[in-house]
Amino acid sequence: MAVNNINHVVITGNLTREPELRETGTGKSVCEMRVAVNSSFKQGDKWESKPNYFQVNTWAGLADNCAKYLEKGSGVAVSGRLEWQKWESKDGGINSRVVIVADSVQFLGRANATQKPDMEALKAEAADPPSIPSDDEDIPF
Repeated sequence: MAVNNINHVVITGNLTREPELRETGTGKSVCEMRVAVNSSFKQGDKWESKPNYFQVNTWAGLADNCAKYLEKGSGVAVSGRLEWQKWESKDGGINSRVVIVADSVQFLGRANATQKPDMEALKAEAADPPSIPSDDEDIPF
């Protein structure tokens, strides 16, 4: 019997720096963003706040729109999946991190509210989701 795995995450927070747009070797756009999400906890009689920082990557048309319309401090709601990345540094050490690969990003607040996202590009991105390889044994019904 196959185990059903779920890898889905949703966060809301604010960008801690400007989005960084770049292209892969094949010309596909990728935008890297850092999102801060505050959590609260009680310390004695007082409530304390602790920031958590997440690396978020967007691709293709979504990446272009994030780079164009978001800036440091912008509020976002991100929905996507977690991905573990591992690489070797120049000195031979092994590095790793977990990033959120976003399927969607909702813009919650922009400093320049007169600009509007390119809705056609967002629709095209939603109409062409990344393919997910499947095996008939993985289907739960």
